[in-house]
Amino acid sequence: MTKKVNVQKLLLCTLIAVIGLTTSCKKSSVSPDGGSTVPGTPGTRAELTKDSIYLYAQQTYLWNTGMPTYATFNPRQYSSNDAVLAAIKALPSTGGKDKYSFIDDGSVATQLSGVSGDYGFSANFDATNLLRVKFVYAGSPADAQGLKRGYQITKVNGGGVSRSSQADIDNLNSSIFGTNPSITMTVLKPDGTSADVTINRATYNINPILFSNTYTVGAKKVGYIVFNSFTTNSATLLDAAFTKFAADGVTELVVDLRYNGGGSVATSEVFTNLIAPPAQNGKIMYTTYWTQTMQDEKATILQNQKFYAKGNDGVTRLYSYFDYSYKPTAAAGNQEVFAKRGALNNLSRVYFIVTSSTASASELLINNLKPVMDVKLIGKTTYGKPVGFFSLRIDKNDLYIPQFQTKNQLNQGDYFSGMTVDKDVTDDLTKDFGDVSEKMLSQALYYSANGNFSALAKDNSLSSTSASRALIDQANEQLNHEFKGMVETRKLKLNK
Repeated sequence: MTKKVNVQKLLLCTLIAVIGLTTSCKKSSVSPDGGSTVPGTPGTRAELTKDSIYLYAQQTYLWNTGMPTYATFNPRQYSSNDAVLAAIKALPSTGGKDKYSFIDDGSVATQLSGVSGDYGFSANFDATNLLRVKFVYAGSPADAQGLKRGYQITKVNGGGVSRSSQADIDNLNSSIFGTNPSITMTVLKPDGTSADVTINRATYNINPILFSNTYTVGAKKVGYIVFNSFTTNSATLLDAAFTKFAADGVTELVVDLRYNGGGSVATSEVFTNLIAPPAQNGKIMYTTYWTQTMQDEKATILQNQKFYAKGNDGVTRLYSYFDYSYKPTAAAGNQEVFAKRGALNNLSRVYFIVTSSTASASELLINNLKPVMDVKLIGKTTYGKPVGFFSLRIDKNDLYIPQFQTKNQLNQGDYFSGMTVDKDVTDDLTKDFGDVSEKMLSQALYYSANGNFSALAKDNSLSSTSASRALIDQANEQLNHEFKGMVETRKLKLNK
């Protein structure tokens, strides 16, 4: 289909300013439920920002039907922008489904482009309550200091690392995921040696492919790729990995998305087309269903989100998000079809390694492929995010609220509670990616060899009781700062 404007550029360079924000708040408009959305009186900059959060939701939020009027909701009564958003998420119209909306300072847009400015690693508690490195980005500050997945962390910035101590959890959050310029840790390596490391925060390019390899399983070649984020710089990296898989004669593929919270919709399409069978070319991959108000061209507040683009007549002029077509049709640019990419044409099966951190664009990839090939899920039930958004620039922040839902060619896409797995397996942080004894990968390789999952391996006996596993999961959730989202980065079609 023909699409004209790169929304990723909009994420990075939306032109709305405070003056435009104020104007949008004073314009007369009508909400989906017929009530006036006009604030009764002029306000301060902070009050107008709160107004705008609500007014954008009233016209573009996926669950805007039945939302109260501006006067009834009264966004200015809340103490902060986050409090306004929390109240919107708690409205009865959402049905309790919105665990996705957030306000960001621009960091998401930067990371989505494949650039980060942190330490380059993350950590979780393992099944025995030990804190371990769960992944390290190649080329990051952590990688430069030799940090590896599986290393036990015994001290962070002089503080302890007890899972049962909230003080330690708070220290870990502020130290690893805060804004400090550096972090000092003591780590215990698999060989039993201990080391003190200091990592300085720095900007680096994200390579979301943490590991890839080809395994020989009997007469088969099985490819394995660990993909950690759907950044917009991923296409050439994925192409190279799949060129190697094709050269190796891979016929089955293991895609490890255990920590992948999503990212670019366009990148998910690239990945889908690298895996999908050529016979699907031209057939529906998925359809995007934008909120009904946007489909009906009634989301007039989007006129305040402006950008320059070349129109259908070839002339560059100032447009706004209101000038997009949001109808769920191919003609409108909201129905994608398969277009085989690369030379890996003989895949008979794909295994996805997933956890509760697997979300959004990761789930879109899985859902796209489920109707068209043999798909097996290994690990834990996924996060559950069949919805996505583009950013709305309000004052100095980006507002992310669900504006669309995707469904595959069988019109399936209501996995709000997550996708269930074919084989329930607990993540083993003691093993590095690619280790054939790592329980999730080993199950995929076992199935490839035997046509079924292993019933002998005690894959979930990594903790003594389900109660202790729940406590570990609760602690890890506090340390889970990976972005979970499906951001519209395709070139959408202008309606004029």
